[in-house]
Amino acid sequence: MHIHILGICGTFMGGLAIMAKQMGHHVTGSDQNVYPPMSTQLEEQGIALMKGYSPANLDPAPDLVVVGNAISRGNPEIEAVLNRGLAYTSGPQWLYCYVLKNTWVLAVAGTHGKTTTSSMLAWILESAGLKPGFLVGGVPLNFGVSARLGDGRFFVVEADEYDTAFFDKRSKFVHYRPRTAILNNLEFDHADIFPDLAAIQRQFHHLVRSIPGNGLVIAPETDETLTEVLRMGCWTPVEKTTLEETSENAVWRAEILTPDGGRFQLFHRGQPSGIVEWGLTGRHNVMNALSAIAAAHHAGVSPEEAAAALSSFKNVKRRLEVLACIDGITLYDDFAHHPTAIATTLQGLRARVNSARIIAVLEPRSNTMRMGVHADTIADSLKAADKSIIFQPDDLGWDAEQAIKGAESVTVCRSLDSIVELLAKDARPGDHLVFMSNGSFGGIHKKVEDALRRG
Repeated sequence: MHIHILGICGTFMGGLAIMAKQMGHHVTGSDQNVYPPMSTQLEEQGIALMKGYSPANLDPAPDLVVVGNAISRGNPEIEAVLNRGLAYTSGPQWLYCYVLKNTWVLAVAGTHGKTTTSSMLAWILESAGLKPGFLVGGVPLNFGVSARLGDGRFFVVEADEYDTAFFDKRSKFVHYRPRTAILNNLEFDHADIFPDLAAIQRQFHHLVRSIPGNGLVIAPETDETLTEVLRMGCWTPVEKTTLEETSENAVWRAEILTPDGGRFQLFHRGQPSGIVEWGLTGRHNVMNALSAIAAAHHAGVSPEEAAAALSSFKNVKRRLEVLACIDGITLYDDFAHHPTAIATTLQGLRARVNSARIIAVLEPRSNTMRMGVHADTIADSLKAADKSIIFQPDDLGWDAEQAIKGAESVTVCRSLDSIVELLAKDARPGDHLVFMSNGSFGGIHKKVEDALRRG
């Protein structure tokens, strides 16, 4: 079968392309922006890429067109698909019909931590010899790829609440029909498609409705927003996770043994069940680990096996990833783009580096950030850093200077060059520079690295 994918260079759609190729299909695709690392990964798989959208990309006519959710009516290629009467479907629907339908699906949903938790879960199952398939929104360093088919028994999927396609406005995750579902957390996000938190909760409840009675839901004990979702109706056993020693209801608990979360004791139903010692930081990652361990246990992996596997977990690219260390100055790349993720990432790093100076550099790039929904909480989210820089491009929908008024440690810069110049002058040995964006941030990481090397 010839499958053509619109929006192929997104992590999700690129993952579908890789799996379709592994299944023996002839795969082509188009995207407005064709650039590494996804373009390189796809070309290495022998997948033909077309830059830009054009009706000519559909010649010869494919057997099926898979449409990414970034594609809107008016796009010349989708207009040609419709006018020619070509068969088309959404990415999530294709994933279910061709990959997930006959597997044990383990889905990881939530506002934060989906990619990391999915990667942890896949690694635990892999370490237990279960050879899972997976599709995650990043590149787990233990695997080096964002997607694979596996042996057809278990499949781990990052379950995104974003909408499915221009013709299907349900959240992606309602298509996946998981047997095991992790609900990591829930806050307001994606303001471009959801009017309020209640609208997101309704979508999460649609997911809950699809989980069978002999399945499992895993959720944090203290997230009231998720508790409200489950109160809407739940027909599946629920296991709660916690870091609180006094908890009486949580099945899974962790006791953090080091300030940075680099070592913790696991408890299952009150019994010590293994110790994890790893390179990750922060309470949020310990909670992610609890969810992954609980999900793996549902699939038959003992807590002790899971704890041992996580001790060799290498994290995900762009999750506080060390890019370089130059004259004692450490540069990190991080995907955080929501105030909660920004705060927890910086708090975890603070616990690891103690009093060393942290400089956070933030690009407000997500649709929600650009709309200014979180403008009032940006300064607070950066408090764990000694100094912070917010990049304000000309087309940002709010005034960052006004938003940070009174925050003496936060600076606003209106060009990448000014940020590079500022860091090159100010950074000193022992500093930790954290670049935070859900995009490429204009290649600023390399520009700063080059400037520091020049001295």
